Amino acid sequence: MTALLEVSGVCVTFDGFRAINNLSFTINEAELRAVIGPNGAGKTTFMDIVTGKTRPDEGSVTWGERAVSLLKMSEAAIARAGVGRKFQRPTVFEDQTVGENLILALKSRRGPLSALKFRATGAGRTRVAELAREVGLADQLGRKAGELSHGQKQWLEIAMLLAQEPRLLLVDEPAAGMTLAERERTTRMLVEIAKTRAVVVVEHDMDFVRRLNCKVTVLHEGAVLAEGSLDHVTANPQVIEVYLGRG
Repeated sequence: MTALLEVSGVCVTFDGFRAINNLSFTINEAELRAVIGPNGAGKTTFMDIVTGKTRPDEGSVTWGERAVSLLKMSEAAIARAGVGRKFQRPTVFEDQTVGENLILALKSRRGPLSALKFRATGAGRTRVAELAREVGLADQLGRKAGELSHGQKQWLEIAMLLAQEPRLLLVDEPAAGMTLAERERTTRMLVEIAKTRAVVVVEHDMDFVRRLNCKVTVLHEGAVLAEGSLDHVTANPQVIEVYLGRG
C-alpha cells in the first residue's frame, strides 16, 4: 500500500534547539492515528511541518500516490492538495449561523460575492445538511455559532474542514474542555471520518486515546520513541520513564 503521507528523516532546529530530530512518520489512506508525548516532544512542530508552516532543515515530506514533495508547496497549496488542520481552540464565525459557516467553508473557487449566491443552490444546501448530520449538528443549522457549546463549536470546525474535502485531517487535542458525552461523540465521529480519510489526533488524554482504539505514535525530543497499540506503547519502559511516569 502506498502511504498517503510519508515524513522521512526530518530535522528542525530553532535557535540551536533541535525540535525535530530525524523524525520519520507514515500514514495510509483511511487510517486513524493518535500522536502522544510529553510537552516539548515536537507534536506541534510535526503538524507545522506537514502543513507548510515550518520548513525543516533536512529530510523529506511526500504526499499522495505520486509522492509529491510538500516542502516545495505553500501552506495554501498544501491545504488545496488535501491536508486539513484543526487547532485546539475552535475558530468559527460566531455571528454567522451553523449553516452559513458551512456554506462559507464549502470547497469552491469563489469570492465572497459568489459565496453568497452559492448559498441558494440545491447542491450546496444538500452538502451543508450532510456535513451537519456527520458531526451531529443537523438540528442546529439555523443557530448562531456563538451560541453553541464548546464541544459543538469543535464539531462545527471539524465539519468546516470536511467541507474542504481533505484526504488528511490533523486534529489537535479535540477532547480538551469537553463533557464526557461530548468526548464520546467526538470519538465516534473521528472513528467514522477515518473510514474514508486519514486522521491524525494529537492528544494528551490517555482515556480518549484508548477509546479511539487505533495505532499510537509516541514522540519524545523530536523523534518517534515507540509505535503500536496503546497497550504496546504504554508497556514500553522508555515511554513509562519519559512520559507516563511524570506527574
